[in-house]
Amino acid sequence: MAHPLPSTEAVLADVERALAEDVGRGDLTADLIPTSAHAVARVISRDEAVICGRPWFDAVFQQLDSAISIDWSVTEGEQVVADSLLVTLEGPARPLLTGERTALNFLQTLSGTATRARNYADAVAGTRVQVLDTRKTLPGLRRAQKYAVACGGCHNHRVGLYDGVLIKENHIIAAGSIAAAVAHARTAAHGVPIEVEVETLAEVEEALAAKADILLLDNMGVATLREAVALVGGRARLEASGGINLENIRAIAATGVDFISIGALTKDLVAVDLSMRFSFATPD
Repeated sequence: MAHPLPSTEAVLADVERALAEDVGRGDLTADLIPTSAHAVARVISRDEAVICGRPWFDAVFQQLDSAISIDWSVTEGEQVVADSLLVTLEGPARPLLTGERTALNFLQTLSGTATRARNYADAVAGTRVQVLDTRKTLPGLRRAQKYAVACGGCHNHRVGLYDGVLIKENHIIAAGSIAAAVAHARTAAHGVPIEVEVETLAEVEEALAAKADILLLDNMGVATLREAVALVGGRARLEASGGINLENIRAIAATGVDFISIGALTKDLVAVDLSMRFSFATPD
């Protein structure tokens, strides 16, 4: 299921935190600019990219000075070629300069996430598999990054520890067995699906016997994944994870798994190269 745009309150909280981190007690360098100075700023993408993060970008300047006008040339989720004009801003020069880095940080990071997601979505186009993100996100930006993943055409795993059960190796060791861990989870999970990480076909059989809803097939090769799919026979949904990249993802999709989860969607992103160009004028 695609993660929706975070609420206005969540976006504003992200922006307030980022501005507090960057501006602190005030922008000492912007104070060199006359208060009467007016500027026009244009943001250019130096890369081919999927553009994502407009709400955060806009909120930066809206919080700094409501007199700043923002005119977008692209839509959220649009793929652009290198050297595309993304947005034009106009207004008082000081707040434009103050907000430049914070606004670009949001836009380049979320666009980088969306662009990477689009690459993976394209790699499995025409198959029935869904590519999922993980909890390997930038601290404080999980909802924003999961939204960006959806903008790029991939899908979201659980948001956090509170909205899904994923029983991993250490949980199994602590509980004593896969069966015991699933039984405890079934009692405490309030109806959410129970997922179990398995590393061998023997563990696949244990998780099936325990009636897990989803099996996470961890670091299995293509041949073993095919065996697991045949063994399960539709009795549980299957998620492949570990060691997956753009070179092997289509072969993994062809094994018949339902999901492929990839931490690199959010943790190994490359920020889009953006440039903000200014022109200044001081009214008479």
